[in-house]
Parts: sequence; C-alpha cells; structure tokens
Amino acid sequence: MDVIHKGPGDLKVAPNLTDYAKTRASFSWSAVPNLCGAMGEGGCNIAYAAVDRHAEGPEADRTALRFIADTPELTTHDISYAELGRLTRRFTNVLRGLGIGKGDRVFVMMGRVPELYISILGALRNGSVVSPLFSAFGPEPIATRVNIGSADVLVTTAAIYKRKIAKIRDELTSVKHVLVVGDDVAGTENFHRLMDTADDDAPIEHTTADDPSLLHFTSGTTGTPKGAQHVHGAVAMHYITGRYALDLHEGDIYWCTADPGWVTGTSYGIIAPLLHGVTSIIDEAEFDAQRWYRILQDEQVTVWYTAPTAIRMLIKAGPELPANYHFPRLRFIASVGEPLNAEAVWWGKRVLGLPIHDNWWQTETGGIIVANTPAFDIKPGSMGRPLPGVDACVVHRDESGAVSVVTEPDIEGELALRVGWPSMFRGYLHQDERYRKSFAGELYLSGDLVKRDADGYFWFVGRADDVIKSSGHLIGPFEVENVLTDHPAVAEAAVIGKPDPTYGELVKAFVTLKTGYVGDEELRRDLMGHARKRLGAAVAPKEIDFVDALPHTRSGKIMRRLLKARELGLPEGDTSTVETTATPRDSEVPA
Repeated sequence: MDVIHKGPGDLKVAPNLTDYAKTRASFSWSAVPNLCGAMGEGGCNIAYAAVDRHAEGPEADRTALRFIADTPELTTHDISYAELGRLTRRFTNVLRGLGIGKGDRVFVMMGRVPELYISILGALRNGSVVSPLFSAFGPEPIATRVNIGSADVLVTTAAIYKRKIAKIRDELTSVKHVLVVGDDVAGTENFHRLMDTADDDAPIEHTTADDPSLLHFTSGTTGTPKGAQHVHGAVAMHYITGRYALDLHEGDIYWCTADPGWVTGTSYGIIAPLLHGVTSIIDEAEFDAQRWYRILQDEQVTVWYTAPTAIRMLIKAGPELPANYHFPRLRFIASVGEPLNAEAVWWGKRVLGLPIHDNWWQTETGGIIVANTPAFDIKPGSMGRPLPGVDACVVHRDESGAVSVVTEPDIEGELALRVGWPSMFRGYLHQDERYRKSFAGELYLSGDLVKRDADGYFWFVGRADDVIKSSGHLIGPFEVENVLTDHPAVAEAAVIGKPDPTYGELVKAFVTLKTGYVGDEELRRDLMGHARKRLGAAVAPKEIDFVDALPHTRSGKIMRRLLKARELGLPEGDTSTVETTATPRDSEVPA
C-alpha cells in the first residue's frame, strides 16, 4: 500500500521507501543505477555523478547550490548545475597546471563558501584524493593531519592562512602549493587568479570504483588521528541513502547544516544532494536560532538534515521563537552525530509539525547505516533499523578477541556490520594493523555499544573506547592532552567526555601541575586560552580541574575510565591495577 508522507502544509510526496521488509529482502547493490555509465567501461567518479552528468542534462539550469551570505539580510547567491560544472572543470585544470594529478592529495580548509565546493569537486574529477579539514581547527591539528596525509596542495582562505597556517608553514614539508581565496599572501598562490586563467575544457580523469577519493580524519583514544580512506565506489551508498534515509525527491530544497570539514558535511552536505539533482541550501554563517527558522521558512526547505546539538540549542531558545514562522513545505527532518533523545524527537512534532528521524553511521562507514525512515514508525530514542543492503548485528568479544553474535534481543554488545556496503573505508592511512583490528572475519567492529530490540531497532548505549563526541565532532583525548602538557605549568593531563545537555559531551580536562605553579583561576583561564589557540574552540576543553595526581595502571597508562566514573558518580569497577588516584583541588569552572 502506498504511503503518503506529508509535512505540516499541503505538500504530499510518496516516500521512496515504503515497504521496509520487502525492499530489504529484494535489495542488491548490483542493481543500484550506474550513475557513471557515460564514463565508459569501468568508469566511476563521484564528481562525474554529482556534477558532470547534470551540467549538460535537463537539470543544467537548476540551482545546485544556494549560498546564504553571513549578513543579517540573508542575501543569496545561486550556482546552477551548468555553472558548477564549468567552475569545477576550471579547478581541475588549475590542478593540472600545477602538476597535480591522479592520486595526489588536495586538502581543503575553509568555511562554507563556493570555493570550498568547487575545490572538492574539481579535485575529485581530477582523480586527486581530497581531504576536507574543519575550518575551526587550530594550527596543531592542521599540521598533524596535513603531515599524516602528505598533502600536495592546501586550499584555504587568506584569513585562515595568516591566522593559523603561516606560523607552521615550514612544518608542512609535503605541501607543494598553497592556494588562498582572498587577498594575495606571500608564499601562496591566488585561487581566483589561477581560476581566471584556466580553461573550461577539462576531460574527467578515468577513475574506477576502487580508486581512492576521500580521506577523512577521525580521532582515536591514543596516538595520532586516523585517516580513513574511501573510494569512488562509495557513490552508490551516497545515492541510496539519499533516497531511502533522507527521502530526496526531484524538486526538493535540501539543507544539511553539517560543516563540510566533517564526513557528514561532505557525504550529505555536498555529494548526496547533488547526486539527486536537488537544490542545496548552504548557510555561510554560524548557528543562530532565529536565523535558522528564517531560512527554513524563507527558502521553503523540504528536507532538513541537522545535528542533536543544534536541535537542543533550538529547544533552549524556547517555543515562542518558532511560533513566528511557518514551514508549509518542510516534510522530512533527520538528525545525526550523537544519540537523539526521545524528548527532542517529539519536540520536532510539537514545534515544527514533524518528528525528527535519528540515524547512525561513522566516518569509517562513509554513509548512513542505521536509520529511522518514513517506511516505519519511529521509536523515540532509537537509532532505527539497518538500511537495505546493510546487515548489522550485536556481538560480544571475549578476552582473546574472539567474536560471537548475540541473537537474543535487548542484550548489550558491540555493533558489528557485515562487510559489503560500497562506502566502507578501505584502510587507515599508514596504520594497516589498526585497520585489520577493526574486523573479525567478515564483520566490521564499530566500537559502539548498542542493544537490538525484538522489532530489530537498535539503541545506542555508549562508546567502547574513550573518544569524545561533542556537538557531533569526534575528539581524541590524546590530541587535547598533548597540547595541555605543552604548557609550561602542566606536568600531566587527562581528558574525558562529560555528558552535557547542549553539546552531548563536553571536553573536560584533569591537570597536574609542575612544582612552583598554583592551580588558581588565572592559570585555568591561561590554560583554556592556550588550548583554544592551538586546537580551536570546538576541540579545546570547556572545563579544567586541577588535581594532585592522575590514576594510572602499573604500566603507566592513564585510566580515563576511572576519572569519568568518579566525575559522574558511577561505580569504579576493577581498581586493582591502579597505581595512584586523583583528588580534585578546585571545583570546575565552565569556560
């Protein structure tokens, strides 16, 4: 039976996915439309599927990207599919003119401006490997990622370069070219001057489904960030999840609020909507509740993909504000980044006229894996059910590392996925052993703890490691601790994620001091400023406690688990390996 999915107004659309069980039973990845067929035998390129095939087709004059300027007037600037095709071809030629070709690495770091999208798509069609970086990163995270990735080209803005990169330029030894958007800067090349002299004719590089496309960094609990490598064949996953999980239809006005510096902002802020030929709204400004309601109303957004942190901030702004706006065309809302609580799901229904559909995936999975879709009822607080083409299960690992599948419902265990979906990452850059340990036979082990109920819905329990998830960003404790211990006053530091109603988790640090330093308010502010300057505000600690000692195992490893248990008043568990204990000396002071 056909289901009519409608928003608060009179816009009615039959969902792409209506019969969940039937579609799952009959689904085959080999039957997904070949979006790159015109490339020739074996050809597959994300940018071709997203831009080239539309640029000369019926969608050529349709708006691909609508940019909303960071001004109170919400001034807009549209780029059609035809214009996007022309601009991306030019950037392909810019790279070729610099000697950058297939397999070379292009890192892109800037805000949500047209040049970011042109650079990413133009580099992909050149066969280059693209790594988007979060524009709020400080100098140290930039240097770490650029050097791990051996970037050949860095595309950024003049302002970001002067403020963050100039001081570390000598450390970026692999970078052959820095292209800047904006004013001329010594030691760099001007983006627009290069674009102005480039030709529009740039045949696409022949790439296949197995050729590398994107390099996304995700944090680990120890050591350096992990560079997850993806391939052009992921385009099939981006297309299907855009269809089934986000319910994209021709004529949609779509808004993904994620920053392209993170995998969500790339997969679903750039690629998926372009694959479906819809119009994407791109707001160049930071979050502002009234502004967001205005955009939903004035741009007549039909499908909205956002994050729990943003939803909680809208809730915090109160129900009176949205009462001044109307969203007659809005028909589907989805959320990702961290678990969405039941209250937020139904807030959407009360305030926006629609419930919010949570979903789950990771940098490593490359695309949405588990989702609440229009094809079945939402269970508020649940991640949803596996999408067609995805086989998920709950597993237990014993002390030897052996894995067993849990068949009974409501048993906590680790979420595992049977390999075979096309956007699965193909390696951690320079960390082959770490990649191998992510699998047990044909199962990818996600590191997230879940339960599956009798109806097949999955429920998030927590992370199996210490990675902090704050405002949808994955933050590795080691990276923060390393910066804190670079401060002359700090002897040692440990970082945990502390539950927070707005951020999901906030970064909290415990610090021991060197002799001669006093843990007072002045030092706390100095440490916070030091961390923000090096890491950026999104990664730096929001709270810092001074302690006399940190808990260690006898082998010297800091026991973050124990710090977190004491912070939250939870059972400490086995403490037989603890060498020292932590005692707070000063109460926390939020940043």
